[in-house]
Amino acid sequence: MAAAATDTIRYQVTGMDCSSCAAKIEGAARKVEGVADVKVSIASQVMTLEVDEPAARLPLLESAITGLGYQLDRIGASRDIADGDDDDRIPDLSHVTPAYKRALWIVVLLNVGYGVVEIVGSFLAGSQALQADALDFLGDGMISFLGLVAVGWGLAARAKAALLQGVFLGLLGLGVVASTIYRVFIEHQPESVLMGGFALVAFVVNVLAAVVLIPHRKGDANMRAVWLFSRNDAIGNLAVVAAAGLVWWTGTQWPDLVVAFAVAGLFLQSAWSIIRDARQDLSAARDR
Repeated sequence: MAAAATDTIRYQVTGMDCSSCAAKIEGAARKVEGVADVKVSIASQVMTLEVDEPAARLPLLESAITGLGYQLDRIGASRDIADGDDDDRIPDLSHVTPAYKRALWIVVLLNVGYGVVEIVGSFLAGSQALQADALDFLGDGMISFLGLVAVGWGLAARAKAALLQGVFLGLLGLGVVASTIYRVFIEHQPESVLMGGFALVAFVVNVLAAVVLIPHRKGDANMRAVWLFSRNDAIGNLAVVAAAGLVWWTGTQWPDLVVAFAVAGLFLQSAWSIIRDARQDLSAARDR
């Protein structure tokens, strides 16, 4: 009996915003019979897998993933490459409208602009949590910018851009961790009123960014991710506000330092995920 025909299938995944999302998608895909070697990249938002009898298996796979709340867009199969097709392009660019681009530019300017403001504020207030939050703003601005310029790019180009972004964000995160560790040994109480004020403004900025993106939250993976980042970061801003209240109440710097470590740790985890997946995407692009 002849072996079942297998093929390499690739999908653009919409709705991922963290490594746990990728793990959830991979787990659901592996439960489908005939599916193997599943890999979901946070950097390029692409799922690659091996499947036998694609015509029979893919409907089951797609149903399993979309049932989790994610959207799949088929990019291509290994035989497409043999025919000379570019399977690295995003298949549907209908969402790339002037309004889409304007929304992303607004988010870039909001995040980068207030990131710079909050860095200044972190020094004025003497707050490490504000410094970590400012780093988060700058990181989101870079992610938004990549979403703006990378529409329609091939896999290798998206991976290279993501790799540079991940390295830069990782270095910034390590800098915040180092300065926070230094503050552990230096007795210093942040200005809680300034700290809370800048964090409240940060919350407003993130809410504005989310509002700008609400009409586009069902767009491509980059746009969907940016919307989720803005929503989640607004929650993070409230944590900094709470830390400012605890600094005022306890008269110590520890609430500020704890939140700073937490935010910086999550940031470094995201940066590492981007770097790891970008390297794997580059390797896959070279193999093709």
